[in-house]
Amino acid sequence: MNQDPHDSDDEPPRRLNSLEDRNAVVESALDRAIKRGDFDDLPGLGKPLTGLHRADDPDWWIKQKLDAEGISGVAPAAFQLRKENAEMEATLDAFVREDDVRDYLAGFNGRVRAAVMDLREGPPIFTPPRNVEHEVAAWRERRARSVPSRDERSEDGKTSAAEPARTEGAGRTAAEDTAPPRRWWQRRRR
Repeated sequence: MNQDPHDSDDEPPRRLNSLEDRNAVVESALDRAIKRGDFDDLPGLGKPLTGLHRADDPDWWIKQKLDAEGISGVAPAAFQLRKENAEMEATLDAFVREDDVRDYLAGFNGRVRAAVMDLREGPPIFTPPRNVEHEVAAWRERRARSVPSRDERSEDGKTSAAEPARTEGAGRTAAEDTAPPRRWWQRRRR
């Protein structure tokens, strides 16, 4: 193979005094890379670049990367707390033990207080802390409606379909197995 004497990578770096010199160095480096085949078989070769014509949203590329990576939950505290507040009932209903409900509410209230006290820029926090006793009472009431009483059980002594079934040996209900994992702020030290 015949190599051009100017293509060697062992050249000492030269001083770049002008924009034309810099452009020449970049062009020659690109030409050498193309000759070596560094740009062959790249992912997306021959496909159009998406999002180039979205002039209305300057952060389109960040949003596209977040979607591609499946990253969520990256928002200012005001938005995260507002979303968490809107989904509070469903989140609390997933818990089986009252202590877990109390721990979650304490963590939520702590995050609200921390966001209110945070002096960095961002939208104002309008999410109020939750009354723990009121929320626990409402959780108990919703739970009592969803779990049948002894009278509603079938006559042969087996549990009805609405009552959570016990798993063997573990002593846990099926609802506990499907409960969301405990977050770091919910764990207690023992």
